[in-house]
Amino acid sequence: MSDYSDDNGETEDVEEEEAVEEIQDGEDAAGNEEVPNEQTAEFEADRYVQKYLEVNELTFEEASFPPQIMQGAQEAWNLFVNSLNGRDAAGEAIYAAVFDAAPSLQSLFKTARSVMAMRFMNGLTGIVASAHSPQQLKTQVESLGFQHLDLEVTVPRVGIFRDAIVDLFDMELGTRLTTKAKIGMQVILNYTGGAYIYIRREYASRIRIIQRSWKTANKQAEEEMEEVSAPQEEGAAEEGNNASASQHQAKTDEKDPKAAANAGAINTTMQATDKNGKTNVKVPTSFNEMFLFNAAVMGLGESGWMAVVLEQFHNIVTNVANSYRLQEECDVLSLVLDKQPGQIHLSEFKAVMLASLRSLVPKEWDSDHEVAWNWLWENVERMIKSNMGKPGQQEKALSRFIASLTSEDIYVVRKQIYQRFFQVAPAGQDHFKQSTTRLYFIADKIIEMTMEMYREPRAMVQDISALGLRHVGYAIPTELFAPFVSSAVETVREQTTDDVAESAFRWSLTLVSKILVRTILEGSTIVMKAINTNSARALRRR
Repeated sequence: MSDYSDDNGETEDVEEEEAVEEIQDGEDAAGNEEVPNEQTAEFEADRYVQKYLEVNELTFEEASFPPQIMQGAQEAWNLFVNSLNGRDAAGEAIYAAVFDAAPSLQSLFKTARSVMAMRFMNGLTGIVASAHSPQQLKTQVESLGFQHLDLEVTVPRVGIFRDAIVDLFDMELGTRLTTKAKIGMQVILNYTGGAYIYIRREYASRIRIIQRSWKTANKQAEEEMEEVSAPQEEGAAEEGNNASASQHQAKTDEKDPKAAANAGAINTTMQATDKNGKTNVKVPTSFNEMFLFNAAVMGLGESGWMAVVLEQFHNIVTNVANSYRLQEECDVLSLVLDKQPGQIHLSEFKAVMLASLRSLVPKEWDSDHEVAWNWLWENVERMIKSNMGKPGQQEKALSRFIASLTSEDIYVVRKQIYQRFFQVAPAGQDHFKQSTTRLYFIADKIIEMTMEMYREPRAMVQDISALGLRHVGYAIPTELFAPFVSSAVETVREQTTDDVAESAFRWSLTLVSKILVRTILEGSTIVMKAINTNSARALRRR
C-alpha cells in the first residue's frame, strides 16, 4: 500500500499554479529590494550553484558545491532545529509550512502527521549532513528518490516545497540566516527535487527489466509445477510419499529457518552429485532452488540468515515499483534479521543472487540487467541497514516504558488516545460506537501489538493481515488510520521522557497501520465484503 495518491485534478493544479505565482511574485519583489553583494555574486558564479539555482531535472550527477555555502546550510539547519527545541517540533513546523503553502499537497501524503513530520526531518537531516561530499549527497538523494517512486514529483511542487522551507528558516532565524546559508538550502533542495523527478522518469526502464527478468527466472519452475499438478495415474503412491515428506520438511523449515537453508543447500548439492554419478536428478529451475545451489557452491550454505531474506525476496522484487510496500517488506525483514545469530553481510546475498539470475536468464542477461539488479539490491540494502541494530534497543526501551505504566497511567493513555482522535477526526466517532470497556480493550491491544511486532514480526504480519481482512466488513475508511496513529503517538509522548521508547512506539505502530491499511485495500473486493457481511445477495450480485 502506498501512502501517496496520484490524484492530480484541475483544482490541485490551479492551487499549485497560484502558489507558485505568489512565490515568484514575492521573489521578484524581494529581488528589487536587495542588492547582491560581491560574495553572493561569487557564489552564484559557481558552476553547480548556477545550475541548481533552479530545479534541474534533466541530469542527476555528483554536484560539488562550494564548501562555504554547504557549511552555511548545515549551520542554519542546526540553528533551526535548536531554535525549535528539538527534532519533533522542527518536523511539525516543516510539515505545517509545506502544507500551508499549498494545501493540495496534503492529498499526496496519507501517513500520520507525526510520522510524516519525522520523515521530513530524517530525510532533510541526511541530505544536509551529506551535502559536503558530492558522492555521499548523490547516494543519499538516490536512496530517497528510490523511496519516492510512487510520488508524482513536479517542478512546481519542488518549488513550493523549497520556498516553504526557506521562508520558514527566514522567519525562525531572521538575521541569523546568512546569504550563503540561504543559497545553500536553495541549491540543496533544488538538487534533491530535480533528482526525484529524474529518478522516477529514467529508472522506470530498470524496473521493467527487473520485473521481466524475474518472471523469466521463475517461468520454467511454474511450467513444471503445472505439469506436476496434472492428474497422473502412474506413481500416485510415490507422489503421496513425496508430499508427506515435503509437508514434514515444511514444518521443520518453519521452526528453524537456518536448518531450512542448510537442508535446501545440501539437498541441492546432493542432487548435483547424483547427477555426476549418472543418476537422473532435477536441475534447479526456480530462483530459490538455484540460489540455494549457488550458496552451497560458494561456501555460504551455513549462512542461515540468507534463508530469511530469501523467504521475503519475492515480495521485495514484485513490489519494486511500490516504494511503500517495499519499505514495509524491508522493515519487517530488518526485525527478523535482528534476531538472527552471528554476523550478517548483505553483500554476500547480492553475490549469490546475481549468480543465480545469470544462470536462469542466460539469453536476456546483459549489462543493463546487471545495473538494474545491482541498483535494486543496493537500495534494499540501504533500507535494511538503516534499521539494523535498532530493533533490539527499541524493544527493550518500549518494554521498559510499558512495564513502568501504572494503572492510572494506562487509564490516562486509553482516554487521551480517543479524545485526541475524535478531536482531529470527528468522523471516527461513527465507527467507535462500542462500550467504553471495548474501546479501552482496543487501546490495550494496540499497545500490545506494538510490542509483539518486535518480538514476533512474522507472526504479527499474519495476525495483522487477518485483522485487516476482518476490517473489510466493518467498512472503516482507511483515511482514519493516520490521525489515530498520530493521536496515539502524541499521547505516548506525554507519558515518557525516553526518546527511544517514543521512537520505538511510533515506528512499530506506523508499521502495524501500514500493514492494516494495505490489507484492507487489497481485500476490499465484492466477494470479501459479502463474506464478511454474511450476505448471499451481495455475493450473487457479483
